[in-house]
Amino acid sequence: MLDLFDAQITSRQLDLAGRWLRSFDEGFYTIGSAGHEGNAAVAAALRSDDPALLHYRSGAFYCLRAALAAGRTAFPDPAETTGPDDVGDRRDPGRPEAADHETAGVADDSGSAVSAASAGSPAGDGPATGTGQTGQTGQTGRSDRTGRSDLADPADLADLADPTSPAGPPVRSEVTVVAAVPAEVGVTAAPVGTPGAAEGGEPAEGTDPEDAYAGAVRDVLRGMVASAREPIAGGRHKVFGRADLAVVPITSTIASHLPRAVGVGLALERLRRRESAGRRAGAAPIGDIGQQPRSPWPPDAIVVCSFGDASVNHATATAAFNTAGWYDHTGLRIPVLFVCEDNGLGISVRSPKGWVQATLRAKPGIRYFAADGTDPVEAYEVAVEAAGWVRRHRRPAVLHLSTVRLMGHAGADAEAAYRSTDQIAADLARDPVSATARLLVSAGVATAEELLARYDERGWQVRRIAEEVLGEPKLASAAEVVAEIAPRRPARVARAVADAATRAAGPGAGGRAEAFGRRPPERDGPLTLAQSINAALADGMLDHPGMVVFGEDVAAKGGVYGVTKGLRDRFGAARVFDTLLDETSILGLGLGAGLAGLLPVPEIQYLAYLHNAEDQLRGEAATMRFFSSGAFRNPMVVRVPGLAYQQGFGGHFHNDNSLAVLRDVPGLVIAVPARPDDAAPMLRACLAGAAVDGSICAFVEPIALYHTRDLYTEGDGEWLAGYPEPEDWAAGHVPIGRARVYGVGSAEDVTIVTFGNGVRMSLRAASALADEGVGVRVVDLRWIAPLPVADIVREASATGRVLVVDETRRSGGVGEGVIAALVDGGYVGTALRVAGIDSFVPLGPAARHVLVSEEAITQGARTLLAR
Repeated sequence: MLDLFDAQITSRQLDLAGRWLRSFDEGFYTIGSAGHEGNAAVAAALRSDDPALLHYRSGAFYCLRAALAAGRTAFPDPAETTGPDDVGDRRDPGRPEAADHETAGVADDSGSAVSAASAGSPAGDGPATGTGQTGQTGQTGRSDRTGRSDLADPADLADLADPTSPAGPPVRSEVTVVAAVPAEVGVTAAPVGTPGAAEGGEPAEGTDPEDAYAGAVRDVLRGMVASAREPIAGGRHKVFGRADLAVVPITSTIASHLPRAVGVGLALERLRRRESAGRRAGAAPIGDIGQQPRSPWPPDAIVVCSFGDASVNHATATAAFNTAGWYDHTGLRIPVLFVCEDNGLGISVRSPKGWVQATLRAKPGIRYFAADGTDPVEAYEVAVEAAGWVRRHRRPAVLHLSTVRLMGHAGADAEAAYRSTDQIAADLARDPVSATARLLVSAGVATAEELLARYDERGWQVRRIAEEVLGEPKLASAAEVVAEIAPRRPARVARAVADAATRAAGPGAGGRAEAFGRRPPERDGPLTLAQSINAALADGMLDHPGMVVFGEDVAAKGGVYGVTKGLRDRFGAARVFDTLLDETSILGLGLGAGLAGLLPVPEIQYLAYLHNAEDQLRGEAATMRFFSSGAFRNPMVVRVPGLAYQQGFGGHFHNDNSLAVLRDVPGLVIAVPARPDDAAPMLRACLAGAAVDGSICAFVEPIALYHTRDLYTEGDGEWLAGYPEPEDWAAGHVPIGRARVYGVGSAEDVTIVTFGNGVRMSLRAASALADEGVGVRVVDLRWIAPLPVADIVREASATGRVLVVDETRRSGGVGEGVIAALVDGGYVGTALRVAGIDSFVPLGPAARHVLVSEEAITQGARTLLAR
């Protein structure tokens, strides 16, 4: 129990230090953990290699995990507390069978589905209640808001919660607290050594927990002062995260990390079943092309994901709970422990009484546990029960931990504006730090005076470290800030493509021939865009054993447009699977799968549907390297059928022509293949970039060109292309950010810069102009991000006249970026833009009035020539 107390007081002193640093403009983050220190008990119930996605009031959890990782706390190994139950493939008696497991997504390598429940689990799928369920009982204590309370009663330690208590020079005590805790407390504490910290916050092997706490303190304080030496984000943001502690940094977007947590759980189970005999635990995630996927965490790990009570109302939380329950209902496993830390407030808005409990208990397929987070014994016992249940049965659960919020939402929060004095005092009376101290005193472990001295000693240590980190360097340039957003190593990506070709033509030739039914795509004659993508996906699956393809209707149906047809039959339901109809969850599964060591290729069925879940790309995927200095990454290639010009179908939602929501996401690769002979090498480049550099790629596929065969006249077949043999992949590699140029006629008069559907229309327009004696060069951007700026400026300068043909909208469209690139690149010729109207795409023939046409392109070129 003394270990819990040390983690709690360390966290509390960090909160005070954050306010102190802010008081003279050297601290930049004051959201603290005061009142939530009961989450240290959750950390104690887990292993230090269980991946944890923690919300911003997790100071005590983080501190205790650092001590656990140092190996000197007295808490038992959670694996020893979970019991001997087999976690293998056994069903709950009486549990309804899944009608179609492969629809849900993860099957064993034979293609058969694996059940979610282990023997001994309660029958049925309704929300069950843990034995630790309890009401909220207030703790008593007296506090003088201007100083220390009267300590005549050794059990009265409420002043440890006093927000005005100084973190400065303390009253010292030489006492050593020994682990003499009664049996009912459940745990014992190891002797505590002398404070000391290893540089960088990483305790040396064999150090005591005090050293680990000092390291955790240094980590957190470096984040508060935006030190470039902060071990996870490098001064870019204040987050809880460290790879060696399995703590994954998350953003401040409420609940947006929950879908990722579900994805990590699903991927862990996928890898556990696939690699249960011989997978190398602790190896780096996929990065060696052609190698088997490896997770950074043990096969029996569980995922913990914490959030606040207000977050249960967020759409992303609803999506995550629904997905976890949906998979559990179908019989598939997701070992995730959700932890709701319920202080009753979302900044100033109170959660209605009973709402959070009713909401969490009603989640189908998610077992419910509850505990008083201000009672350290109860919190620990129920956390052990909940974590053990998840670890044994590999099924999701939620731990509802009632807490209090002390010291306001953040440093600038004036609670008196929306909370009464009695409400604030009631929370103060339930301070978890005081509760732990009272328990230690009543157990005879220490006196009140000794614990107060210990508290002050930790305050002295925190202040000293705070003063040390103040002088550390900050990020000094834009280059340092953006260095980890999206590193590009084009030579390594090209080598990866070449290596894949070598394997496909050599040792993998037999398997490739078998996968394609002895008829590889290069022997099938000219292919359409859809067929070329399908073949490239199959080749990707062969070369990347960790690649998984999933989304709505991609498995059994083979995709709405047949692009994934046959992939499930070739590679099994474990690697090609249908998901529930929720884009947030689809991307969340991808984020988690990438983090856990797989190479996910999710499909968002239509571009317009991406907007439902765009923050999973912007706020979660694209920020992972930024917030972790590259220690964590989530490689992913998101296939997005989209853009307009579908004939006689769809209207806006099936003809969305806007890419603006993607274009300003830092580091996101946006590929738009127009032709079959570009699609396959571009997809290979994206897969290689994801595997080598951890890139996040949006592979936007023009639906209207999927099955197009002809270019100029009906039956000419000039939009088809052969699929290259593996021996030609390296020579035909398409580097990320390089354009393709077509010359029509003399190619000396006008340059047309375009992409997607615009390529075919521009080539047809160029042919008509050539009949008039006008030579045109057509530049297919291929990559919307990063734009091929050098290619654009070079080809535009070659003619001095550039027509930008942009099928997206005039406002926020791709053409704006092209024009800006020309200006920034020093282009001095004339320029004109033809773009879609700022409108949604209507149904039927009316669409022609708002979209770019061949006639508009031809007229635009003539206008340029007339200037």
